[in-house]
Amino acid sequence: MKTLAVYSIKGGVGKTTVAANLAFLAASEGRRTLVWDLDPQGAASFFFRIKPKVKGGSKALLSRRHAIDAAIKGTDFEHLDLLPADFSYRHLDLRLSNSDKPRRQLQRLLSPLQGDYDLLLLDCPPSISTLSENVFAVADALLVPLIPTTLSIRTLEQLDAFLRDQMPKRAPQLLPFFSMVDQTKALHRSIMQGAPEHELQILRSWIPESAEVERMGLHRMPITAYAASDMAAACYRALWREVKQALDDH
Repeated sequence: MKTLAVYSIKGGVGKTTVAANLAFLAASEGRRTLVWDLDPQGAASFFFRIKPKVKGGSKALLSRRHAIDAAIKGTDFEHLDLLPADFSYRHLDLRLSNSDKPRRQLQRLLSPLQGDYDLLLLDCPPSISTLSENVFAVADALLVPLIPTTLSIRTLEQLDAFLRDQMPKRAPQLLPFFSMVDQTKALHRSIMQGAPEHELQILRSWIPESAEVERMGLHRMPITAYAASDMAAACYRALWREVKQALDDH
């Protein structure tokens, strides 16, 4: 099972929309795919029409009072399951910090699923925290959305420095890409043109700022499922091809 975390230090950069679309694309190719909505806001759960509720909440999951596979729900799409969000996830950092080996709890929790899925996709809340350190420990790769601004590039560099310092022997592969791109903005165009020269290799594929992507909340499904001919859907497909290649080569 490959584990891909969609992660950013910043919020509002399009993490959940990319998680939902890449999960759908992976499943549509026949990969047994599980999305874990780790954000207590539950946006990924909303997109897949599943109530953001886990019996016993995060406390029950971490204590193994309830098996993790019992919390998994099927979606409307073949080969695609969801482990829903729960509002108790807002306490995950505290619960993880108070446990034995706090950086390894997700790894322990997920180990029973190794043979059940081909791809685990983690939709992560924005932060640097005990939860994110657990994500870094379990992920094969971090897919990092970047709005083409100076501050967004700076957060990528901060993340890379953190991983080099804290996980020098087993850091996940970084897969940054540009998200919410507005090509009418000179700053966006300038930063993207300079991307090939950046020390951290940024993926070629990018996702536009799009009204159709915003309407995912109305349709409550990935744009790649209901508007496959839209430009944004084509961009998600291109991104998935790059990500899939990176995961398969890793």
